[in-house]
Amino acid sequence: MSTKTTVDRALETALYTDEDTPLDTAASLLAADRSADAELALRGEEFVRRAWERGWQPADLVRLVKRDLAEEHVRLAGSLIVAETAGYAHLPHRWASQLADLDTEPARGGSDRFSSATTALELYRLLVRLPSLEPVGPVPGDALPAPTAGEPRMLTRVRALLAKAEATGYPEEAEALTAKAQELMARHSLDEAALASRTPSGDVPGAIRIGVEPPYEQAKAILLDAVATANHCRAVWNEPYGFSTVVGFEADLDPVELLYTSLLVQGTAAMTRAEAEQRAGGRKRTKSFRQSFLLAYANRLGTRLAATARRVTAEEPTLLPALRSREAAVTSHTDEMFPQTRTTRVRAMWDEAGWTHGTTAANAAGLGRGRGEVEGG
Repeated sequence: MSTKTTVDRALETALYTDEDTPLDTAASLLAADRSADAELALRGEEFVRRAWERGWQPADLVRLVKRDLAEEHVRLAGSLIVAETAGYAHLPHRWASQLADLDTEPARGGSDRFSSATTALELYRLLVRLPSLEPVGPVPGDALPAPTAGEPRMLTRVRALLAKAEATGYPEEAEALTAKAQELMARHSLDEAALASRTPSGDVPGAIRIGVEPPYEQAKAILLDAVATANHCRAVWNEPYGFSTVVGFEADLDPVELLYTSLLVQGTAAMTRAEAEQRAGGRKRTKSFRQSFLLAYANRLGTRLAATARRVTAEEPTLLPALRSREAAVTSHTDEMFPQTRTTRVRAMWDEAGWTHGTTAANAAGLGRGRGEVEGG
């Protein structure tokens, strides 16, 4: 029996059924034939390559494997991704950080051949059933724009400010740092709109995917939507696959991800402090408290982010037409990508104390010139 025949028989037996018996039969075939290992790995790389062609990216793939399978499947997926992408001279620029985050370390002590074959087949079952996603950038092998040396100075400054805001133990300092980061983002977006109005370059909106991880993913998706909207982008949440697609012009996309991630870190830290206060008062931690906290945090921050954006924009009234034109282009591109998008109601357990603490934490995030100058109540 040839190596390829062993792999073919195993895949045909196991991949297109959810039953355990065919899976065990296929794993036994592979375990008995050591010469099949290399071909089995190549088939895995082929399945990964097909995922790229369907619009998936490394982070999307790993997120799904983590949710549906186990750690050994995550490590195998990481190894296959690294092997498949190693064959390209250049990769899309956002892929570097995704590849750097992969876990490819083998489990300590290893596993027997039957277990390893079972892991591969279970992962391949998932890969062959992946649906197509809306593309958010080039795939490996596509022609890529010329690489940019370093990152824009504004993004470096925003990254540094937000890192300091997350690290400080003083709420007032975090407030000032976060406020400065948001203002830098808003002014940079205005500068980009002004440049586009003077020297049209044919620049069009693009998109990125940002993971929205459980628990409390509804609240997190709402927070991301607030950050995106305030920075002239649109966010569309894909609940089944655990991510939101943010649509916008390139200059706005990375700053949106940075600010969302930082506000989520700050909000989680504030929630932990609020829970400690609750416990000190004799109240146990509850899921409803945490969920209500994060929903209130996202709701209030949405109001404050919008107020900050309006204030900065009001300082440059002559740029309003250019900015509105770019926002219209983002809306149009979003509608083209997601023609069947719908609005859904938030399903959440209510906790008054959690909501109150979440609102207070959002007020302390400091996105205006000062606490007394925030619009919208």
